[in-house]
Amino acid sequence: MMLEFKDVSYTYHTKTGETTAVSALNFTIEEGQFVSVIGPSGCGKTTILSLAAGLLKPSSGEIARGKTEFGYMLQRDALFSWRTVEQNIFLPLEVKKRNTSEMRAKAVSLAEKYGLKDFLKKTPSQLSGGMRQRVALIRTLAAEPEILLLDEPFSALDYQTRLEVCDDVQGIIKSEKKTALLVTHDISEAIALSDKVVVLSARPATVVAEHSIDFGGNVPKSRRECGEFAATFEVLRKELGI
Repeated sequence: MMLEFKDVSYTYHTKTGETTAVSALNFTIEEGQFVSVIGPSGCGKTTILSLAAGLLKPSSGEIARGKTEFGYMLQRDALFSWRTVEQNIFLPLEVKKRNTSEMRAKAVSLAEKYGLKDFLKKTPSQLSGGMRQRVALIRTLAAEPEILLLDEPFSALDYQTRLEVCDDVQGIIKSEKKTALLVTHDISEAIALSDKVVVLSARPATVVAEHSIDFGGNVPKSRRECGEFAATFEVLRKELGI
């Protein structure tokens, strides 16, 4: 088991009072799983990622994560415009003081493996939105995290690019045998990408249901074309109350 939330609650304290973001959360992520968390807007999905990474400590309950190292992929690619693609990919190695020739070589090899060989000396402004997100993912993988935390990383893309990048990112994560936790408000995205979908209530978020997704051969494009896709979408839509 890579990550487990055990009766986790979290309350924000402000000058005007308290706000409970999540309440009595229970769910697990197994090694190699791609798990999506969906819920109404403002229900506390991003808080869950912060709790998972240890950036926030639960107000009550426990999160079992061992010594697992996390990589964070944000809504925006957050690439530095003045650095080349290669220099952007090296950034987490610099931050974590792992900027050795061996680690840089591994990062470059990973970038080349996933189609970035001809772009390493270019700047982010020379890349498409989809390619920028691929760079952001390779940058996240460069420091060799065990679990990837994905905070709606496709939300800034247009629909067609979003589909392509979703499939691209999921394929790379599966190929590299990484564990992933994605938070999203997009039901279709969650079904297409995930081994398991965790459905949350409105704030304070608690788990309404969990669904294992095992049709379509774990390939997003094939999954979207399965008859089970529409049926699963309806189940999740009703659980979200929309």
